[in-house]
Order: sequence, then C-alpha cells, then structure tokens
Amino acid sequence: MGVVSNKIERENLKPGDHIYSWRLAYAYSHHGIYVNKGNVIHFTRGEGQEIGTGTALDNIIGSSLPQHPLENPCPICGDESRRDGVISSCIDCFLSGGDLYRYEYGVTPAFFLAKARGGTCTLAVSESEEQVIHRAFYFLRKGFGVYHVMKNNCEDFALCCKTGLKVIPTVKVGQSGQAVSFQAAASFQAAGVFLSVPLAYLGRSSPLAYAATSVGSLAASYGTYCVNRYINDIGVRQDVMRVVLEE
Repeated sequence: MGVVSNKIERENLKPGDHIYSWRLAYAYSHHGIYVNKGNVIHFTRGEGQEIGTGTALDNIIGSSLPQHPLENPCPICGDESRRDGVISSCIDCFLSGGDLYRYEYGVTPAFFLAKARGGTCTLAVSESEEQVIHRAFYFLRKGFGVYHVMKNNCEDFALCCKTGLKVIPTVKVGQSGQAVSFQAAASFQAAGVFLSVPLAYLGRSSPLAYAATSVGSLAASYGTYCVNRYINDIGVRQDVMRVVLEE
C-alpha cells in the first residue's frame, strides 16, 4: 500500500482491519471492520431510507447494502436488502463486486496531504486488535445511532471502532474523511474560487496573465482544500470525545 492505492488482497487481511470498497464508479466508498473468517461488521442505511442532507448527495449515494436479486440471496447472509444499522456480512456481500482496500492509520502529515482523496487514511493511531473487534461487536449489539452521510456514516463507525473516538454530536460534520472532503470541495467551489477571479481578468488581461491567475487560483483552492482536510482529521481535531461502552 502507498500514496497511490490502498488496495490489498484478501489473504493479507488481519482481524481488526478497517476496510473499504468504492461504490458508484468511485463516487464514494463503503467502510467496515474485518473481524474474522471472512466476516465484516459495518454500518449502513437500508434501501429507501433517507440520509437527510438536503443536497445532491441524496440522489447520488444509494444504499450500501449488496444488491442481490431477491430470488437469489447470498447463501451466507440471506436477503440483506431491508437491513439497516450495524450489521454483519460476509466479505463478498460487503464488497458487493468491488475491490478491497485497507484504511491506513498513524500516517505522517506529508503522507496524509499527498492522498488527495479523503476517506483513505488518518493521522490517528489505531488501538489494539482486541479493542477494535470488541467495539465492533458492541455496536453490532447496541447500534451506532441514526445513519447520516455527513455526521454519522460507515466511515465514522469504522474510525470509532479503531480509535475509540467520536466527534461531539453538535458539529456539522463527523470524523469521516469522505464527508470532510465533500465539505471542503464544496466550500471553495461555492465561493467561486475557480471562476470568479480568472473571469474578472479575462476582459482586461493578456492570455498569459489570465493563465497565471487561473493557475494561482487553482493552487490556492487546492491549498484551502488540503488545510480543511488536515484540521478536520480525527487525529488532529479537538472536538472529539472518548466513547464509553456501557453494557
């Protein structure tokens, strides 16, 4: 694994690994905790359930559950099309035809920023395999709250299992790297960073000056995006609390 890809083979999986698989042509990824013998515990919303963001994500992100035909359910998991919350699935159902990737913990700031796509690594350090698996099974029994794509999603669940940390409920975005990336990208696009400044120069500047301004704006935008990702990583931010497991 490295900066380019976190893709791994199944035989390299270890209990307690945080794994993920891309969905919808790499539009988003689904995350879970590999526990043992081909089983994955993950957090999902069932088919047809709203995620309540009020954004275009509601139309893009579908159910994370495997889409087996009703007449041909998984021989191990059965029909999962109506299940929701924290569930246990075989790895084939979890991947739903996608490739397997492993989330990286304890990376350096340089490595973190080199990963342009959020939701693949964190500066936070993972706790022991035993603690991770214990939390995953605890949430399987007790639940992980109501699914929300920006505040409480499958990546939030896996990060909490691995670190024992969770962002306080009052914030707008949870610890999910994907959610932070979506928010950071939307921030500078909404501000018109890509267009407003370059177009202002178009009518009164030379092509060279316009190109230089465009490149400068792009660099500034990407810098803002990287800073937002970094300061919102669970390994850096301060608005987190340690989760207490109560039986």
